[in-house]
Amino acid sequence: MADYAISNVPRRVVYANSGVGPYAFTFEILSQTDIAVYRGSTLLTLTTDYSVTINTNGTGSVTLVTAGTGNITIVGAKNIQRTTDFTTGGDLFANSLNDELDNQTIFIQQVAETAERGLKAPVTDPTDINMTLPTRTARAGKTLAFDTNGNPVVGEDIGNWRGNWASGTAYTVRDLVKDASNYNVYRCNTAHTSTGSTPIKNNTDSAKWDLVVDAEYAAEQAQDAADSATAAASSASAASSSASSASSSASAASTSATNAASSASTASTQATNAANSASAASTSATNASNSATAASTSATNASNSASAASTSATNAANSATAASNSASTASTQATNAANSATAASTSATNASNSASAAATSATNASNSASAASTSATNAATAQAAAEAALDAFTDVYLGAFSTDPTLDNDGNALTAGDLYFNTVANRLKVYSGSAWLFAIVDTTTVVEKTATTGSAVVPVGTTAQRDASPANGYFRYNSSLNSFEGYVDGAWGGVGGAQAGGVIYENNQTVTANYTISSNKNGFSVGPITINSGVTVTVPSGSVWVII
Repeated sequence: MADYAISNVPRRVVYANSGVGPYAFTFEILSQTDIAVYRGSTLLTLTTDYSVTINTNGTGSVTLVTAGTGNITIVGAKNIQRTTDFTTGGDLFANSLNDELDNQTIFIQQVAETAERGLKAPVTDPTDINMTLPTRTARAGKTLAFDTNGNPVVGEDIGNWRGNWASGTAYTVRDLVKDASNYNVYRCNTAHTSTGSTPIKNNTDSAKWDLVVDAEYAAEQAQDAADSATAAASSASAASSSASSASSSASAASTSATNAASSASTASTQATNAANSASAASTSATNASNSATAASTSATNASNSASAASTSATNAANSATAASNSASTASTQATNAANSATAASTSATNASNSASAAATSATNASNSASAASTSATNAATAQAAAEAALDAFTDVYLGAFSTDPTLDNDGNALTAGDLYFNTVANRLKVYSGSAWLFAIVDTTTVVEKTATTGSAVVPVGTTAQRDASPANGYFRYNSSLNSFEGYVDGAWGGVGGAQAGGVIYENNQTVTANYTISSNKNGFSVGPITINSGVTVTVPSGSVWVII
């Protein structure tokens, strides 16, 4: 054995991976097998995976055979055993005593290093601190928490799902229920026995409940959205009808305008005819006057010549007849002209009335078109408001899915407070801002507590009931071994710590149940030790049990 001091340094060092090394350690060892080397979480094998160089002062370094990934951890792992014994009356040499004391110091440092990584109270805590965990029954399926004194207790659940609210039921704080009348979800804030009926918001015990999910409001918003959509559709239909009416009025106005134009044209024609008739009447009157003059002349001539008078008289009679006929014709044509003028005036009046009616119809068509445009705008506004309300609701409550959504219903990023119903777990989930969490805790998968100031209840089971695929950090109470145990570095091991400020390690004096030391592991106890009748302690090949 080497002859050097054992320094007061931690017997563990961790390096970021930098190839094959070397990786130095500053705690003293007596042989190459006094350390264990890990790459990541994998325990490496001496010679196969690494070599050890020991300096003259007991410190040294580790060099890997091949490079890899993962942090490099070097930790003291000297087998806790004693291979020599001092006999009464035998030689007691200083080097032998030094070796034994070195070994004991290394053993204590190794145990202290391991204990340092365990759950413990600070040395400055009050002396009445009690770090004992709650009983198995109290902590089963619960979280670990600490009371106002800093002692371990069973943590509170987010909530305990009790199903539909029912009258005459005893409810405790944090119980979660559903109001079957409106599907609202409530959380109990005061322990009580329920009375009355739903809805809970109108119940005499309503103050003892906190609203968690307002499904009733959500349903109202959805109905409002549907009503707004219906109103928008109705407005759109009304707008279409108004537009159709406007089109009909415009068509009627066009027809009236056409009729007015036709009447005006007819009136113009009749006025022209009346003017022509008046002109013909004037011409006939002039002819009659000329005939009369001719008759007078003929009469004068008649007095000069009897024969000529007779002839002229006959001619005069004929001319008078013609003049009378011409006058009658002129009178008839004048009457016709007056009638035509009257008809022209009537047609002009009708044309004016038709034009006025056309203008009124055009104004009505413009007003109808404006009303149609306003109705269409109102319909679009109502529809937009309905769609916005529905979109706002569906942006928060995404609906039911079998897996966690990665985007909201609009394809946008999720936001804290988003909700959805998981159809596989049949439970409501809420987005925390980085992950989906159950809004209601499953009481079968959390650690309970006995009371607010009681204890955490960790899982309890036999050795045979250990997890089939454990991982580092698992913690339980082994009822076969009557002790706490944890899973670390690929194996289950006992959990405990030194008493009296980390100086004294205690163990029981009687083995009451069969026990097998884990393969490639060693154990030590402080005697005397009694093994009960019928109880066996098995030490596998390559392992050692030392009783000091």
